[in-house]
Amino acid sequence: MARTERKLSNTFKRFFDSKKAGGILLIVCTAISLSLANSPMGEAYQHMWHVYIAGLSIEHWINDALMAIFFLLIGLELERELYNGELSNFKNALLPIFAAAGGIAVPALIHFGFNSGTPTQSGIGIPMATDIAFALGVLALLGSRVPASLKVFLTALAVMDDLGAIIVIALFYTAELSAQYLLGAFAVFALLLAMNRLLGVRTLSPYLFGGAVMWFLMLKSGVHATIAGVLLAFAIPFSARQDDEESPSHRLEHFLHKPVAFVILPIFALANTAIVIGGDWAQELLSENSLGIIAGLVAGKPLGITLMCVVAVALGICKLPLDLQWRHIFGAGLLGGIGFTMSIFITNLAFTGENAVINASKMAILLASLAAGMTGFLWLKIFGEPVATDMDMDTMDFDDGATAAAPIHHIKH
Repeated sequence: MARTERKLSNTFKRFFDSKKAGGILLIVCTAISLSLANSPMGEAYQHMWHVYIAGLSIEHWINDALMAIFFLLIGLELERELYNGELSNFKNALLPIFAAAGGIAVPALIHFGFNSGTPTQSGIGIPMATDIAFALGVLALLGSRVPASLKVFLTALAVMDDLGAIIVIALFYTAELSAQYLLGAFAVFALLLAMNRLLGVRTLSPYLFGGAVMWFLMLKSGVHATIAGVLLAFAIPFSARQDDEESPSHRLEHFLHKPVAFVILPIFALANTAIVIGGDWAQELLSENSLGIIAGLVAGKPLGITLMCVVAVALGICKLPLDLQWRHIFGAGLLGGIGFTMSIFITNLAFTGENAVINASKMAILLASLAAGMTGFLWLKIFGEPVATDMDMDTMDFDDGATAAAPIHHIKH
């Protein structure tokens, strides 16, 4: 049987490459931040992020405002996946949906098992998340050593994982709620939807202005302001035609890839990984919260992702792509344990003001993500060789604008 190589669309390749380069830059910024925080200028470096400007600290402006743009991009990516990508066909979407569900539930249960009834129980959401930039960045280092379908599967899994994290943030990490401001935010959202669906407005500027107003109202409501970014993404006009690269949603997503990957996320890493490694760092890593984070990401992610996929396939709900085997799914599960951005983000929400717990949690996230990334890379380098198939190459060949996910429903014989 001859090996076939799945061809990916240019849109997917651009998306994948931006995540690869962004992941490398995140590693560099994290190393810089850790070095500065533990240098003689560490106190000044940490103080810099807590300087107040217009009522918010620089760190809050980054985590509440800049990260709203990151969440806007996540929303646009999710919308693209729902219309044109792996999630556009319900049958095709089932495998990554089940994988994401397992990758969210099992790590959360592991953390809950360690922390039930303790003050750190609120950290249950920390190991749920997968960092899409780092996970795809590690996968990109393997190049043709892994099947193309694995890249599509991991992308869809990570997008669904991010959606799960967004829902968790909205439901469980909300401060005191102001119904008046929240209703105002939803009123702006409804107005933007009406501009799109009823009035057919396709100019971006009114949506961006409305999104800024919605962000302010959401910030005042007590619901985390970044949720406004996701809502805005679904209010912006989107074309379901795969060859329509002029739709406002597609143009904005294409524009945001580089600023988010090369500006916003690196700044987030610099501001949020200024971790002081004290003499008791080993003891901090043995706390219930740290153990729950590490075990959830390193063990819970691959276990949950793989088991849920096995159950779904065994019950006949969905099927493996033709060029994937269970060793590939397990490898994707290992990479799913790279939490980083979303895990750190949830840490800041879960333990507001508890600097010692936040510091220990971030250290656990970094170590767990490093372990998951290295383990996943080595596993796939050794066991990730693409499966040989006899599929006709005609069914694997895509036009420039076609979705990369179309043949994922084919099963492995």
